[in-house]
Amino acid sequence: MPSESDEICFSSARDLARRIRARELSAREVVRAHLDRIERTNPHVNAIVTLAAERALDEARAADERLASGAEPGPLHGLPIAHKDTHATAGIRTTSGSPIFADHVPDADELVVERMRAAGAITVGKTNVPEFAAGSHTFNPLFGLTRNPYDPARSAGGSSGGAAAALACGMHPLADGSDMGGSLRNPASFCNVVGFRPSPGRVPSWPVPAGWATMGVQGPMARSVADAALLLSVLAGPDPRSPIALETPGSAFDVPLERDMPGVRLAWSPDFGGTVPVDPAVTAVLEPAVKVFTGLGCVVEEACPDLTGADEVFRTLRAWHWDIALGPLLDERRADLKASLARNIEEGRALTAADVGRAEVLHTALFHRVRAFFERYDALLVPVSQVPPFDADLEYPHEVAGHAMPDYLEWMRSCFLVSATGSPALSVPAGFTSGGLPVGLQIVGPHHADLAVLRIGHAFEQATGHARRRPPLR
Repeated sequence: MPSESDEICFSSARDLARRIRARELSAREVVRAHLDRIERTNPHVNAIVTLAAERALDEARAADERLASGAEPGPLHGLPIAHKDTHATAGIRTTSGSPIFADHVPDADELVVERMRAAGAITVGKTNVPEFAAGSHTFNPLFGLTRNPYDPARSAGGSSGGAAAALACGMHPLADGSDMGGSLRNPASFCNVVGFRPSPGRVPSWPVPAGWATMGVQGPMARSVADAALLLSVLAGPDPRSPIALETPGSAFDVPLERDMPGVRLAWSPDFGGTVPVDPAVTAVLEPAVKVFTGLGCVVEEACPDLTGADEVFRTLRAWHWDIALGPLLDERRADLKASLARNIEEGRALTAADVGRAEVLHTALFHRVRAFFERYDALLVPVSQVPPFDADLEYPHEVAGHAMPDYLEWMRSCFLVSATGSPALSVPAGFTSGGLPVGLQIVGPHHADLAVLRIGHAFEQATGHARRRPPLR
């Protein structure tokens, strides 16, 4: 029988927030329950790498006192959250998984953390990442490897792997993450939780060195689509510090997600039109999952947009980003950078103006082809990850469905091709392999159709219930 503490830890964020506001639970009770859960389960998965237990309990006590005084609680009042270790947290170590920043303690929160704390969230610590969030497998020289809660011999994905594993294990009810090539979606797929890559500008980022860039975004993770929408309602909205911030207020996402599904037009592509190799174990889970939409009354056709040039767009702009973000460290601390990351920075330095210009032209053409595709369909259904969770001792899968993977990016094409389109994309639990490993379905929507994507994902989630299957760790 689950304990009262575990019942709290696996409650939805919405329910916990409601019960704290109604004073059925105190913030102290909720934080203590999650700290107990972290103490019991974190040693098995290594998801949370810096713990701020005393600070969290002090904040919970203050939160209860504010509520007792009659102060209006924020939407996340009293909810414990561990932030991604690439997101700056004032007074709490933020390392980016790098020895270079092993003792770095920021003076200020970055924007996503600032918004969560202003909404009443209580910081309990930081979640593990690959070094500088480069890659979709979470390991680094400071804290080691994050393991999959459903099979500790397997990867938890990345780069928000610590966040996803902690969510799956009940260590916190919500998590912030970031996504360039799949870092919100891939770990969500591997850990049977929800990860949402919002439209660029939906969640403004600050401080960042290239404020106009759109390939990398920040966004929510949760154990349900409704909870992800709750966190998005806090993270989204304009901010004068971000030049690409969208004007739609976050409150637009704090709405019921139910919608009529009959007549919704969906495109399904198991392999991106034959251009992306996918492990048969993944396809075996997703083929029946897609039929759920037919049962809901949707019109489902096999189709895929023309993604010509998306590889070049992503790889060029990603390399350019790494040179902008970490170029000085290559000169000053090369020995402290992992080899694959150093190569990425060097690739960025080798780019010419013509290379970047060509990528931007291809990027624009890609946008318009995808825009035209979504005139016929309400959403595109594709795999999140090309493989199920793989052996945690590997740096990355070297082969997928008989195709060699030349580098650690290639096995993530099912995510990074979507990143290049600029479309919002959701990873939602879709089932399990015969070996009990989670598989996610990726739901991709038209430009800025974030709420529509969440609603389609919510309908699928409610019809299937895969997200309710908990990992064996107790």
